[in-house]
Amino acid sequence: MRILDLRGRALTNDLVNSEVPRAPLDISKAVREITPLLDDVKNHGERALVEVAARFDKLDPKPFRVEAHELTRALDTLKPSLRAAIQESIDRVRKVCLAVMPTDTSVAVAPGATVHQRWQPVESVGLYVPGGKAVYPSSVVMNVVPAQVAGVSRLAIATPAQAEFGNRPHPVVLATAAMLGVTEVYNIGGPAAVAAFAYGVPEIPLERVSMVTGPGNIFVAAAKRALRGVIGIDSEAGTTEILIVADESADARLIAFDLVSQAEHDEAAACVLVTADERLVQSVLAQIEVVAAETENATRVGAALTGIQSALVLVDSADAALEFANFYATEHLEIHTSDPTRDAARVSNAGALFLGKYSPVSLGDYLAGSNHVLPTGEQAKFGSGLGVHTFLRAQQVIEYDEAALRAVAEPAREFSNSERLPAHGEAIAARFENK
Repeated sequence: MRILDLRGRALTNDLVNSEVPRAPLDISKAVREITPLLDDVKNHGERALVEVAARFDKLDPKPFRVEAHELTRALDTLKPSLRAAIQESIDRVRKVCLAVMPTDTSVAVAPGATVHQRWQPVESVGLYVPGGKAVYPSSVVMNVVPAQVAGVSRLAIATPAQAEFGNRPHPVVLATAAMLGVTEVYNIGGPAAVAAFAYGVPEIPLERVSMVTGPGNIFVAAAKRALRGVIGIDSEAGTTEILIVADESADARLIAFDLVSQAEHDEAAACVLVTADERLVQSVLAQIEVVAAETENATRVGAALTGIQSALVLVDSADAALEFANFYATEHLEIHTSDPTRDAARVSNAGALFLGKYSPVSLGDYLAGSNHVLPTGEQAKFGSGLGVHTFLRAQQVIEYDEAALRAVAEPAREFSNSERLPAHGEAIAARFENK
């Protein structure tokens, strides 16, 4: 793992993100590559889905709709201890979602003049649960629970077929869906799943949805970008990132474990430590060699930790480390300092913050109660993670009586005339003619 020494250099946004760039994943190129696939699903429906699965995965995913008995069997055969763990995750995420659910408000701007704001759930949502290198029942929880709390009336899940399970979705994913009461599940993966949600596939039958959420690889993210506008999306959640800000009080061994835990997601995972303590860097480097060599996914971990996107970064001071964090805008930020609460207050750009050595990112992946679908690739500078708010729309309801409207009729006329839209003012004035 490389050591990057930025001491003596003034930190800027460009410097930080050029010296520690994310893995070179060109989503614009990916959009161009998958556009014919998206169009094929739009125009040819089920036939296109069959051809895509045969071409890329060498399998037959039919029937695409997961049947009720498959969900029941998956739940019945789920290991009890895993079922208990999943249920605990569901309960904790639901508790947080209920607590942060926005409430309707009403504002009386003048006598007889009221503006209400109400929150309306999205009516139908397609939830994508990735497969590939790992199985993600946690993603089922993180997508479904906030949507249910928000009041979404129709939830559908798409998840890839798995050859080892007879070309059906992973049974733990199906069991988790069953635990949450989601019965509309499709055996579709990758960008084809996003296209199927966006356009619908009558032959399956799959009705189109209003929004698609959930993480995936670069091609899933590209499909969400390409189809945004046809559907709403949560974000273009990309490859995982962890940034750890630490000082001399930190435990090098725990930092090593946390970096390795995220590196096992993907060879392109970004794993970064930033500190002013040179001895800590050397200690972490030594610990990583031990921890990474012993983990089950050592090859994948090694590729991620030695990639250009990962580094152990030295800066001039603790203040500079926090400045670095704001410029980098990571998905996951761990703060291992003598006062993590104080230091967290100085960081605004992060998908989620994990404070102290007993709050590792892996806790957030499963059982913290927070959501693990978070903004990557600097999107934390303008976006937020998945939550109950993702599935809600703010609507304003305007309610004026006659006197309240009369009170602003003349100011409204002034506005409309100044904008050369006199009919606007006339529409208000018409209500008081012959009165």
